[in-house]
Amino acid sequence: MASSRLLFSLCLLFVEVLALAKAQQPADQPKMLYHDCVGKGNYTTNSAYQANLNQLLNSIYTNTEINNGFYNFSYGQDADTVYSIALCRPDISPDVCRVCIRNASDLLVRLCPNFVEAIGGLDNCTVRYTNRSIFNRMEKGPYFWVYDDRVNVSDVVGFNQSRMTLLDRLRDEAAAGDSRYKKAMGQIAAPNFQTIYALVQCTPDLSASECRDCLYNASGLIPECCKARQGGRVIYPSCNFRYEIDRFYDPSTNSIPPPPDSTSNNTVPSPPASTSQGKKGMKRNVIIIISIVPIAISVILIVCVCIFLRARRKQKGEEEAKDLNEMEDVELLQLDFGTVRAATGNFSEDNKLGQGGFGVVYKGTLTSGQDIAVKRLSRASGQGELEFKNEVMLVAKLQHRNLVRLLGFCYEKEERILVYEFLPNSSLNNLIFDPVKRVLLDWETLYEIIDGIARGLLYLHEDSRLRIIHRDLKAANILLDENMNPKISDFGMARMFVMDQAQDSTSRVVGTFGYMAPEYVIRGHFSVKSDVYSFGVLVLEIVSGRKIGGRGIGDEGEDLLTYSWRKWNDGTPLDIIDPTLNDGPRSEIIRCIIIGLLCVQEKEALRPTMAQVSMMLSSYSVTLAAPSKPAFFMHREDSFPSSVNPSRLIESDESRTRSSRWSNNEVTISELDPR
Repeated sequence: MASSRLLFSLCLLFVEVLALAKAQQPADQPKMLYHDCVGKGNYTTNSAYQANLNQLLNSIYTNTEINNGFYNFSYGQDADTVYSIALCRPDISPDVCRVCIRNASDLLVRLCPNFVEAIGGLDNCTVRYTNRSIFNRMEKGPYFWVYDDRVNVSDVVGFNQSRMTLLDRLRDEAAAGDSRYKKAMGQIAAPNFQTIYALVQCTPDLSASECRDCLYNASGLIPECCKARQGGRVIYPSCNFRYEIDRFYDPSTNSIPPPPDSTSNNTVPSPPASTSQGKKGMKRNVIIIISIVPIAISVILIVCVCIFLRARRKQKGEEEAKDLNEMEDVELLQLDFGTVRAATGNFSEDNKLGQGGFGVVYKGTLTSGQDIAVKRLSRASGQGELEFKNEVMLVAKLQHRNLVRLLGFCYEKEERILVYEFLPNSSLNNLIFDPVKRVLLDWETLYEIIDGIARGLLYLHEDSRLRIIHRDLKAANILLDENMNPKISDFGMARMFVMDQAQDSTSRVVGTFGYMAPEYVIRGHFSVKSDVYSFGVLVLEIVSGRKIGGRGIGDEGEDLLTYSWRKWNDGTPLDIIDPTLNDGPRSEIIRCIIIGLLCVQEKEALRPTMAQVSMMLSSYSVTLAAPSKPAFFMHREDSFPSSVNPSRLIESDESRTRSSRWSNNEVTISELDPR
């Protein structure tokens, strides 16, 4: 009997506990819209890091003064410090923001147990935490997209143009915000009597250029996620945007309140001291100064000498560690050698894609199933070591849908390895010059390839936070993904400019004959216009199906540039077009020929910028100028001008040797010159 009462009491207690737990749960338990448990380490249960994480997340949603929907804070010390950022949609109230942050934080901790870094979000907010400082930094990964699964739009081209126009306008508006807000929302008319509404925002700790770059890169993912969708969103850690055909935001929140009046904080100055007190104080000050100055000077001299000697002792070590530290600063996931070796089957010959001056390139597959291209530095390649460092420094800081993506690197002992996304459709070189494969390419695909290359170069020259001169743009360095989207690769020869720098020069010229601009070949001068010249050559190759360094054209054996300009000048530009391009509109193809000829003009001042080229490609309302005579391709040593010494030209290894099995990130020997 007693045991029955005990059992009944325990059942009642269990029911009460369940009821209490249910009462404490929200009525509608939210579900995480997106999240990623970033694999950069784990923390131990009941550790100091976990305690700091719980304290930090609790402080976010209990904070009554969240700054305009944005929160960034750190908690803890040394290796157990936790950094967190929360960002709410700018059109919701502070109370709704706090509830969203609390729900997202609770879910994120449960979905990513013991991960030191994680990011996730609900409809109204994003929360992220990590064990490294993430404040005032633009970060592009991991990224997410969410799209509307309703019926696709009927006029895809018109809808996409309207959407991009709206996002471009809002991107500039958001970037112009201050440290309180970097957001914008608006609408635009779309085909079929539709209206597109969009909201964009950045974390307000970004600079204007970082906000603009982040949103630009995010919009570059639209073709992959929601090209024909009626609604969608892309979320980066530092920015996000959303668009719909229904208004989803509160337009009344689109104004930014003025900053608080600071006049109330003005302090009242103290009244001046009496004259007699001032004289006595002045005498005492003079005596003190006379006594202290010699001592202070001696101390400063001793400190300066100590600093100088210490700097000299550390200089050599610092120089050796400089490149590696810079590579660590890019915050890529540094892969261990064992992971790369397993992915490539211990660098199996069966996985070998090609070989160049840098070393051997292999295809690999990570444990997640993702295919990768692995460039392994040859230990005998001194130039490959420099190329490795150059590519890591530059490519890791760049991210655009028309640039090949660097996934990671390995820097262990003697191993120098670059890990790229695998692009299955080989290089443009292997398609447009192959008589069998070229027939399968229609003009619409080729035009998209030309436009994509232009967008990638425009990003390098003007839209990224760095200004990059590629210096080796050519068909072999344009790789194609599964959707035939072009991606510029091989940055071993690239140079970084400051934003107001016009040009630079080198005593040794590197690159590929035919693609190099005349001022670069003759005087060693290179600039954005050098890349424009290479782009023009590439456009003419795509249209004509002929190589710049191939066999001479016609009875006179003319090179491609001479032949193309002469045919255009004679009024017979149709002779330039590859006969296999029988499906494309002739006016559009001829327009590309003129753009190509404008880019290869001998005087660099006459060549357009990539911004102008992109406008010419996207808008037929832009009137094209008449191109002048181009700089001709110099294919024989005896055809170089007298001012050029052919011995100072270093042709990339790729233009001399080629592996027939090459289908991915092709490599060149790169000569890097100190600046």
